[in-house]
Amino acid sequence: MRTVVYVRVSTSRQAQAQTIDQQLDRLRTHLCAHGEEFTSETIFRDDGYSGATLNRPGLDRLRDAVRAGEVERVLVTDPDRLARNYVQLMVLLEELERFGYRVEFLDRPMGRDPQDHLPLQIRGAVAEYERTLIAERMRRGRQMKLRAGCLLPWTQAPYGYRLDPNRPRDPAGVTVEPVEAAVVRELFTRFIEDHASLFSLAKHLHALGIVSPTGRPQWSPTTLRGILTNPSYTGQVFAGRWRSRPPRVRRSATHPIGRPCDSPVPTPAEQWLPVASIPALISVERFKQAQTKLAQNQAFARRHNTRHSYLLRALVSCGVCQSSCLCRTVQPGYDYYICRGKGDPIVSGRGERCSARYAPAHQLDDLVWQDLCALLTSPEQIAQALARAHGGGWLPQELQARREQR
Repeated sequence: MRTVVYVRVSTSRQAQAQTIDQQLDRLRTHLCAHGEEFTSETIFRDDGYSGATLNRPGLDRLRDAVRAGEVERVLVTDPDRLARNYVQLMVLLEELERFGYRVEFLDRPMGRDPQDHLPLQIRGAVAEYERTLIAERMRRGRQMKLRAGCLLPWTQAPYGYRLDPNRPRDPAGVTVEPVEAAVVRELFTRFIEDHASLFSLAKHLHALGIVSPTGRPQWSPTTLRGILTNPSYTGQVFAGRWRSRPPRVRRSATHPIGRPCDSPVPTPAEQWLPVASIPALISVERFKQAQTKLAQNQAFARRHNTRHSYLLRALVSCGVCQSSCLCRTVQPGYDYYICRGKGDPIVSGRGERCSARYAPAHQLDDLVWQDLCALLTSPEQIAQALARAHGGGWLPQELQARREQR
């Protein structure tokens, strides 16, 4: 029988505190006392991953090994290490036991008797309650510190400022970086007085040899917009400027589905929470002028041009560089989907232009429309696709190849 162990800690701080080593010591002692082998190949671990989610690399490798028949028993110190959500814990236990493998816990040995599952269910519910309680207490405590003005809402200072290394979240430790502050003032001046665009500002900074906040030679318009819309440069730090929401659309058809990342959405200025005052780089009036100009530029953005209709607008992605494609009409009758990677490096963020060819828009639209009509008029194709998905035909290539080898 091959026995493997699974260990997990929730945060990087716990990983540094050697709590995983403590779990491994207990598991090693238990296996050695029963004459079983304990090697690095039998360890599945997740450092700094929350037990409230099943999207963990170590846990995924463990589940793949169980499906491949490489494991006969899984040993864990505590049910909380496997999952802190009761429903997710039951899903994992049922999945592992469905393949005929055992899951054992050092702190709570569990047999086949249904009464043995009752304490596990109670413990899972308590763990889920504790996690919710801790998260709410941390949120309320952080909110109280923000209202008291003794905690900064960000861990990395905006461009033009520096934090005190000994007190990185203390507003009193924020200082001005003279060179970057001069760049910020010039950006606001050129944007307001010289009527420069974000694209021209990025080219100007690149020509001057000024690196971006991340150290890259190219400045992106997104980074510049973030600077021009940051009210911290007026001397007032706000919290709650953004809120997260689940993504509504897939970013690109060529990107893997994976775990979706929340999208930041700006909140109204009336809901911002004033936190603290820091040295100002520009005046409030100048900041408002920049916001007015940004709103005007956004209203006349090219993406709002609906003069030409495209069936697959914002739905086509490049198969070479995985970037999204723009719609362009060169002249009447010549419409194309053009990869963003073929544009200026400032816009594409790529060092080299993409080598993909232009895709004729009308031909691609007709092809997709014909396929869509054929799919809607032939429901059996949808049934076959669903059966294929349930059978694992749409799994990633690596997992699919592993599945076929069993």
